[in-house]
Amino acid sequence: MFSLSPARLKSYLPILDWGRSYGRAELSGDLIAAIIVTIMLIPQSLAYALLAGLPAQVGLYASILPLVFYALFGTSRALAVGPVAVVSLMTASALAPLGLDNLVDYTAAAAVLALLSGLVLLGMGLLRLGVVANFLSHPVIAGFITASGILIAASQAKHILGIKAGGHTLPELLIAIVEQLPNVNIPTLIIGVIALAFLFWVRKGLAKVLKNQFGMSAKAASTTARVGPVFAVIGTTVAAWALDLPGAGVAVVGAVPTGLPPLGLPSIDWGLISSLVVPAVLISIIGYVESVSVAQTLAAKRKQRIEPNQELIALGASNISSGLSGGYPVTGGFARSVVNFDAGAETPAAGAFTAVGLLLAALLLTPLLYFLPKATLAATIIVAVLSLVDLSILTRAWGYSKADFAAVLTTILLTLGVGVEVGVAAGVLVSLALFVWKTSRPHVAEVGQVPGSQHFRNIKRHQVVTDPHIVTLRIDESLYFANARRMEDLILGRVYRNKDEIKHVILMCSAVNEVDLSALESLEAINHRLADLGMTLHLSEVKGPVMDRLKTSHFLDELTGQVFLSQYDAFIALVKEVREGEASASAA
Repeated sequence: MFSLSPARLKSYLPILDWGRSYGRAELSGDLIAAIIVTIMLIPQSLAYALLAGLPAQVGLYASILPLVFYALFGTSRALAVGPVAVVSLMTASALAPLGLDNLVDYTAAAAVLALLSGLVLLGMGLLRLGVVANFLSHPVIAGFITASGILIAASQAKHILGIKAGGHTLPELLIAIVEQLPNVNIPTLIIGVIALAFLFWVRKGLAKVLKNQFGMSAKAASTTARVGPVFAVIGTTVAAWALDLPGAGVAVVGAVPTGLPPLGLPSIDWGLISSLVVPAVLISIIGYVESVSVAQTLAAKRKQRIEPNQELIALGASNISSGLSGGYPVTGGFARSVVNFDAGAETPAAGAFTAVGLLLAALLLTPLLYFLPKATLAATIIVAVLSLVDLSILTRAWGYSKADFAAVLTTILLTLGVGVEVGVAAGVLVSLALFVWKTSRPHVAEVGQVPGSQHFRNIKRHQVVTDPHIVTLRIDESLYFANARRMEDLILGRVYRNKDEIKHVILMCSAVNEVDLSALESLEAINHRLADLGMTLHLSEVKGPVMDRLKTSHFLDELTGQVFLSQYDAFIALVKEVREGEASASAA
């Protein structure tokens, strides 16, 4: 019968670990953080639902149960789960091709997408595939997020201008906006510009005012400034009500249903599922990478650790709960997590308390949102996502690595010009292609002995001791099918330059972590070719796991030379052998 040990159960339910030591100090910190994050999340959740093309209340629904389930399964003490900008944009991009004109069907499809994403994440967690994040290089992720930020900001310009302008790529959006400029609604533009100016000032200047004028601590001032969008929401909502701005053509949120999130399984259509599987996988990977990056950064500040595979399970459970409660895909958000951290959250219980606050908001505050201008929510999104835009990644990548620059530029251009899904898929493929390209060109250095030491270094970089009859080549890469032939060509090309002098070739394998079957066949070919030339092949500093693998083959039996523990031992022994051979030849 299947059973879990207490230790294994704690690994799947971290709440059983931190919950045992939960006390007043933790409760106090978590409650304060929850109040602050709840205030911040109300406008943010509404705004991101708008970005995803969903009714405003869906943003609240997606921020309630996911927080509870993350508190049960998550390993980060500060991560706050919910709708985020990039995932909201990817949700809109995934649902747009379905052609769902009915808002009910569109919302149900978003819930199905959350369920699929949750199942993908849960499956990856159970299979311990947290390592998948390593297949996305940081420059490519930075390029994708930068392009997404630009795309999101451009998509929200229509709400600031009060026009209708569709499109899923930057060229489409810009063309649509330019065509609709004669139809700009002036009252909407005024509201939007004022909200933008206020929010930019809040982000840049409010913390300084609170610190210098009101004597707040830097931490308190920064945290207060982060909930600035609440003031914009209140101010513009009151203005829209008092001035009857909807009558002047200003688009407002309108009636937001009051009540609990709708619990239940959305209608399942296999055609819909087949259309959403690939987007769900992409959303899962991007959401996981963003979430685990934030969680690791915040954990390091408190000398804590997170468990990447358990984070997959936690995010999977959060997304499944979002899909079952009328939400859409969620992940750990940077801004809200930083606020949660700075406000003093001690445990994941802060998220559960935040969920209670959002539940109360869904029950009691939604009628007050009727007059909230959509331009204000758009301004909130624009200000938030522009902080994600980092075009300096292009100059940094250009100066450091032209290959990384090509990957970043490709990701940015495809995301802006073709679409989000193509952009992120290209990012994954470019990351993998870069890895294969780099490892297929292994660095093979000829090395010699540093005088007076047992160290061996590149003969082109250091003054070293060598012997004309001995060539030592250090292979600085694991050997596998993609680089085996190139390694063979490099080695044979070197020995052919001095084939009449060379008697011994040593392959220094200190950097070789694996030798696959293709590479083994190349080593066998090198051994035979060198033997035909009257040379002996030796290996040095072979790692244990590699040696274990080689012992299962016939290679070591056929090796013309020896396997030395260290390069120094190999060099000294072979120099001695060469000298003795020369002495014998002279005596004869």
